[in-house]
Amino acid sequence: MQYTTEILIEKPISDVIKKINSVDNLKHWQEGLVSTEHISGIPNELGAKMKLNFSFGKRKMEIIETIIKQAFPKELHVTYTTQGVRNIQENYFEPTSDNTTKWIAITDCQPTNFKISLMLFLMPSAFKKQTESYMTNFKKFVEKGVSVYKPN
Repeated sequence: MQYTTEILIEKPISDVIKKINSVDNLKHWQEGLVSTEHISGIPNELGAKMKLNFSFGKRKMEIIETIIKQAFPKELHVTYTTQGVRNIQENYFEPTSDNTTKWIAITDCQPTNFKISLMLFLMPSAFKKQTESYMTNFKKFVEKGVSVYKPN
């Protein structure tokens, strides 16, 4: 399943890229993120791998992020792999008038087990809503410094 989401961030592209390219900032816009762990490669560069640990109540999730294209300030493509699904996300950043930035994300969800295949079939909007939520959180963080981080 493939879908596209986009959001307009009222900050210059240089500010947007600086914020999105910082591992320390992930917790401020990726709700549920508990920790990150560098696995291999040069952080934030092509081929770099990082483990992202999430907690959603009693549900824990480990996601492996791999950078498959990094061409800042215009593009960042990554894969997110976890049990049952592999997402390929192509992120495009475009400067617009008035020092704003358009962020376009094209996401391809590829189920790797029957349970996720069924979820994608029955609730395709759930995946898109999650992406939209993270993008909105990022916008609020960049524009106003609003963080979703809740330390334990």
